[in-house]
Amino acid sequence: EGLMSVDYEVSGKVQGVFFRKYTQGEAERLGLVGWVQNTSHGTVQGQIQGPPARVRELQEWLRKIGSPQSRISRAEFSNEKKIKALEHTEFQILK
Repeated sequence: EGLMSVDYEVSGKVQGVFFRKYTQGEAERLGLVGWVQNTSHGTVQGQIQGPPARVRELQEWLRKIGSPQSRISRAEFSNEKKIKALEHTEFQILK
């Protein structure tokens, strides 16, 4: 099935609601690697890498679920591509 990489940006009430921590937990549960960080304009962005089916699961989670107190208004995905090897060793929360 191979591996894929996709970048994401989530808008809405996603800062100050443990969104990054929950995203990291969900990614680790799915066995994905990548990163997540807050942006200066109030969104959360990052990158997901792993098997396509698992990446899709996390995309769906970012689009619809998020952390318990978050309110997601929009999730955008870009730079989707097939990769030969993972470029990260874990799923990190970046400052």
